[in-house]
This record gives sequence, structure tokens and C-alpha cells, in this order.
Amino acid sequence: MLLIFRAMSYAPVGVFDSGLGGLTVLRSIRSALPTIDYLYLGDNARAPYGTRSFETIFEYTWESVKWLLDQGCPLVILACNTASAKALRNIQQKMLPKYYPDRKVLGVLRPTTEIIGQMSLNKKIGILATPGTVKSESYPIEIGHFYPEIEVFQQACPMWVPLVENGELSGTGTEYFVQMSLDALFQQNSDIDTLLLACTHYPLLIPVIQQKISEKIQIVEQGPLVAKALKNYLERHQYLAQIISKNGQLTCFTTESPESFSEKANLFWGSPLACKQIHL
Repeated sequence: MLLIFRAMSYAPVGVFDSGLGGLTVLRSIRSALPTIDYLYLGDNARAPYGTRSFETIFEYTWESVKWLLDQGCPLVILACNTASAKALRNIQQKMLPKYYPDRKVLGVLRPTTEIIGQMSLNKKIGILATPGTVKSESYPIEIGHFYPEIEVFQQACPMWVPLVENGELSGTGTEYFVQMSLDALFQQNSDIDTLLLACTHYPLLIPVIQQKISEKIQIVEQGPLVAKALKNYLERHQYLAQIISKNGQLTCFTTESPESFSEKANLFWGSPLACKQIHL
């Protein structure tokens, strides 16, 4: 299969998210690696994933990843915390060896947990995430593996993704739901000094979050961390770096309305993105 890849002129890095939030990660990745071709898929028709069952999240994620692999992607990034927490391991350990043994699928969890412990001065970190990510316990487990001295406190924010997807980035309603989640988190421990936005949608709410917390508290978003980790990964895996096509192209697909995707993408990307529709 590697020989087939080398013969192909188009072998993009696939980037998947349940919706539009993955564009915040892709923006950082593309800034760090601008010459690479990217193929983005947003499963907007079935978003959000955060409240769905483990089995459903795995099924939806694998369908999307399989589609990207079938388009010729030698590497796929799960730019979705819920998918990374609940589906990545099974895809890496069970599906890839059986169906795509020469491909790679990576998530956003490992690049984050490897570094987050170095960012907290008092060893107390707050995780803001979807219910699915919180329930998986993936962040406490992974952070504990790298930094056993760190205390991790989690808070599910079920309303944050719908707010962002609907463009409600400010206003009374948005402030209410942001405040409610932050209050619940800091009730667990008032000394938290580092907030990890463990959902790729949440960076769009940073202006509101900053209004509600002390300026001494650090807010960490994942895009730059994932971009740096991917750059290092490709430097260590030169065979992949050589296979990936480099024409600087970005192509986007959605499982919902292309018009809706393009309009909402402006929030995440800074400009509208042309998009095509697929049915999984």
C-alpha cells in the first residue's frame, strides 16, 4: 500500500470532527504546516457527539475515519475530544490492523496530556469538556500517567457546543451557561490555576470565560499543542512525511448542508469555507 501512496499525487492529512470545532485545531496545524494538503470532514448531521453512548460514538467516528482513509489519507487526526476519548483506542488497536495496517490515526488527547502538567504552578488543573469526554475519565487517567502529582477536576459543559454551533458567542444566555459551568468547576476546588478547554469548540468562548475568572488563571486551548505534536511526529516518521502530498490545498466535506457549514465555518476559520456534502 505504501507504494500505491507514493504513486498518488493526492494524499492529504485527514482531519475529522463531529462538527465545526475541529477547524480550530486545523487552523493551528495548517499554520504550522502550510504546504501540506488537508481533507476536513465534519459530521455535522449527527453532531454533537458529546451526549451519545460509547457504542454510537465509536460507530460514527469509525464511519467518518474510514471515509477519509478511503479518500487516500495516510494519516487522520481526530480533532474531536469525544472521539479521541471514546473511539481512538479501538480504532488504533482493532480496526487499523485489520483493515488499514499501513495508516495512522491520531487524536488530540495525548498531545495535550503530555504537556499540560508543566503549565500549572500549583498542580491543580480544571478540565472543561463535553459529558462524553468527562464520563470517559480519559483526561484524569492520561494526565495521571504523565504527572501523578497533578490534581485534576472535571466539569461537563453540555450547552457549550450547541451555543457555539449556533453562533451564540456572547449575550445573556451564553454568559449564564458559561458561568454555571465555571461555578460548578471551582466549587470542586477554588485553587485551580489552569483551565484546559478539552473541546475544540470552546476556544470561541474564551472572551466570555476570561470575563468570569481571575486573570491569574491560565486558559489552555489544544490547537497549538496538537500542531506542535504533529510537526514533531512527522519529523520522527519520515516515511509518512514523504507520502503526504504538499500542494497547500484544503478541501472540506460535511454530512449536512454545505451552505450551513460554509456560513458557520466563518466563526471558526475567520472566513467562509467552500464545502461539499457526503452521506456516510
